[in-house]
Amino acid sequence: MNNLKDKKIIVTGASGGIGNSIIKRLNDCGANILATGTKIEKLEKLKSKFKNVKILKFDISQSNKIEEFIENATKELDGGLDCIVNNAGITQDNLAIRMSLEEWKKVIDINLTSTFLMTKFAIKKMLKNKSGKIINITSVVGHTGNLGQANYTASKAGIVAMSKSLATEYAKKNININCISPGFIKTAMTDKIDEKFKEVIISKIPSARLGEPDDIANAVLFLASDQSDYINGETIHVNGGMYMA
Repeated sequence: MNNLKDKKIIVTGASGGIGNSIIKRLNDCGANILATGTKIEKLEKLKSKFKNVKILKFDISQSNKIEEFIENATKELDGGLDCIVNNAGITQDNLAIRMSLEEWKKVIDINLTSTFLMTKFAIKKMLKNKSGKIINITSVVGHTGNLGQANYTASKAGIVAMSKSLATEYAKKNININCISPGFIKTAMTDKIDEKFKEVIISKIPSARLGEPDDIANAVLFLASDQSDYINGETIHVNGGMYMA
């Protein structure tokens, strides 16, 4: 088992299905975790369930408050930061000719700009420690494109390119910046997909099934651990073979 004992880790989007699984994996390996999201009831449930979890409600769309959030989060973690998992994100789908500028900007601002700012201010903390791990959650459709998701796919593809640039900038400072690109995972979001369309999706997956949130959490655990120290600027694809880079 990977040992993350006493590692101080922030996880955004912690109240969703993938976020929950990430929290559980990191907690099981001894990490000290700051879980954040917008739904305080779900965060409180996480706190009561896992002994190593602290919580802080925050909406990452408040880009002007991200630096303050990182400051407060690291205080909750007794002043340090070893790893951040940028898991939070939104969708607002529409066909391109019907997509409003507001729909475009909202998804880009939250998924890409806020992820950049979370990463930027996390790096500032990690430079003081002379080490750190940043894990950005992207999506298979950021590599393949997807009908009605020009804004979402652009934001997720942007995260990959951004992460490569930042990995290049800070590799010599012992800061590793990598991405995880999930395929279609069993979550509340995929539960809403029409069954016939879900069958079409599964037919395109060589593994012939949707992934589990634990599949993403396992990849997070690896990238957060010392076992990934020589991996930087990479994307781990977790999609059952739906997309092979």
